[in-house]
Amino acid sequence: MTSYDDDHTNDSRHSHDITIENVRSSRADSASTSKEKYTVEPAVEVTSTKEKEETEDDHPDGGSRAWLIVAGAMCNTFSTFGYVNSWGIFQKYYEETLLSSSSPSTIAWIGSIQYSLVFLPGLIVGRLFDLGYFRSIFLISSGVLVAATFLVAQCTEYWHFLLCQGFVVGFGCGGIFGPTTAVIAHWFKKRRGLAMGLVAVGSSLGGTLLPIAANNLIPRVGFKWTMRIFGFILLTTLGVSNLLLKRRLPPRKVAGGLLNLAAFKSAPYSVYCGSAFVTFLGIYTVLTYVGVSATDIGISSNFSFYFIAIANASSLFGRYAAGNLCDRLGAMNVMIPFTTAAGIVTYAWPFAQTKSSLIAVTVIYGFSSGSYVSLLSNPIMEMGETGDVGRRIGMFMSILAIGALAGPPISGAIGTATGDFKAVGYYAGTAVLVGVGMMSITRHLILKRMFGKI
Repeated sequence: MTSYDDDHTNDSRHSHDITIENVRSSRADSASTSKEKYTVEPAVEVTSTKEKEETEDDHPDGGSRAWLIVAGAMCNTFSTFGYVNSWGIFQKYYEETLLSSSSPSTIAWIGSIQYSLVFLPGLIVGRLFDLGYFRSIFLISSGVLVAATFLVAQCTEYWHFLLCQGFVVGFGCGGIFGPTTAVIAHWFKKRRGLAMGLVAVGSSLGGTLLPIAANNLIPRVGFKWTMRIFGFILLTTLGVSNLLLKRRLPPRKVAGGLLNLAAFKSAPYSVYCGSAFVTFLGIYTVLTYVGVSATDIGISSNFSFYFIAIANASSLFGRYAAGNLCDRLGAMNVMIPFTTAAGIVTYAWPFAQTKSSLIAVTVIYGFSSGSYVSLLSNPIMEMGETGDVGRRIGMFMSILAIGALAGPPISGAIGTATGDFKAVGYYAGTAVLVGVGMMSITRHLILKRMFGKI
């Protein structure tokens, strides 16, 4: 195994086509495929055709090393998405204690900045990943996230939390999560859906265990020591992932800097980016406010903390199921029905006025939304060559990050203005369903027909 963090050069330049294959029969018996091509900008290859066949097109799709990559990536999603998806418990705690003088919408900006910055740095780190800079970015981002978590324990004012827990934690998560998705694309192709589903399970585990830990630790050891314990947990999980994760393919020089604007000439890519932006305006609303809404209908404060854990626990099963189905049916064929269910249950959420009904809504929401988030990047991986995957995913994530940033505060402002969560549910549910509609358009642009794997 050679070192893959060195830059490679080559003088030959040529244009290449993005090829999207629609498999009409099972993988074992497949007899034909239909191909649709989209021209992108010139690229500088660093491997010969023979080398390319031996590296890019020859994915291991299994074996001990590949599954260790998945294990390391699970530690990453536990430490990033799992941590960020626990925001709902901090939202509720801050509203009741440390930041009680601030409005829910104002407090929500901390969490929404976290959400958005998990994705936004992807534009930079994705491009740097393609160029071979993986290890240093990953290590520095891990240190930033751990240090920021320890520093949150010292925060006392709103701007302290906004800066430290919002911006610094968010940037740390973004520097870790961005390369994680691209690494999986190096090791898996035929079983990529399963691999991504397992990776996403890490975020569900983090989003389940961390809120439960916080709910039990804060009354016993206080907020400061709870955050310090969280810091030690992240130090352990990120230490493991830094040891396990490794890229497989050599870096490739692709012309155009950070952006590949020619990719937006592809209608499917552009519409899919737009669908993610709109969906993220509403997809995290329930996760952010379900604990607060539980208290509003008379559920005890002690139990209401667990709704965030319930949502994340059920998302574990949704992510795993989606990963398994993806390899058989195609990512979009799985995402569209599950995300539709997430939009419908978001409409139903404000009308759940008992503990049992709210638990049912939370379970369905967690399962369906988890399925969407776990497969989010899979279609992008198929819209071009593996050597440019970091840049394509980076642009995609930077676009949806804007939706993730704006969504929860908009929901909070609507809730404050109306005095309940009914209008919030209408807004968030509509955003999710409009996003599903745009995803369906993307599917049609690729397939040109009703049925097919995509």
